[in-house]
Amino acid sequence: MRAYLRPFRESAPTGARPPTPRTVTRWILTHPDALQENDRLKLKSILVHCPELDALTRHIRAFAQILTQLQGDRLLEWITAVRADDLPSMHTFVNGLERDLDAVIAGLTLPWNSGIVEGHVNRIKMIKRQMYGRAGFALLRKRVLLA
Repeated sequence: MRAYLRPFRESAPTGARPPTPRTVTRWILTHPDALQENDRLKLKSILVHCPELDALTRHIRAFAQILTQLQGDRLLEWITAVRADDLPSMHTFVNGLERDLDAVIAGLTLPWNSGIVEGHVNRIKMIKRQMYGRAGFALLRKRVLLA
């Protein structure tokens, strides 16, 4: 059987394999300054050949800047820019943001968040799931207070 496959293997192209979608996604989501030079060049080559992916990358990086630098006042102009391009998945994301725009802008502008509280709620729910059907509220209370 190996002799049968040998001609096919020898005639296979020996060029470099294209990057996987997961790899390209990682390149897009990584800050451009944190990318290695060869990854940056590969991404640039991909973006030149696909204008939709180039537009998507620009929007994602602009949103990341708004998110990390708490520039919620720029959100409306970002939404307008996204609406100008033909990217249905981004339009769906923008529709979700617009459902509660005031809260999104406040979350992207104000320095306060409820991350610590959400962490405690998540921990309590995990403990409750571990004990499901085994004990009552008294044991759950002890585990939460002593943990």
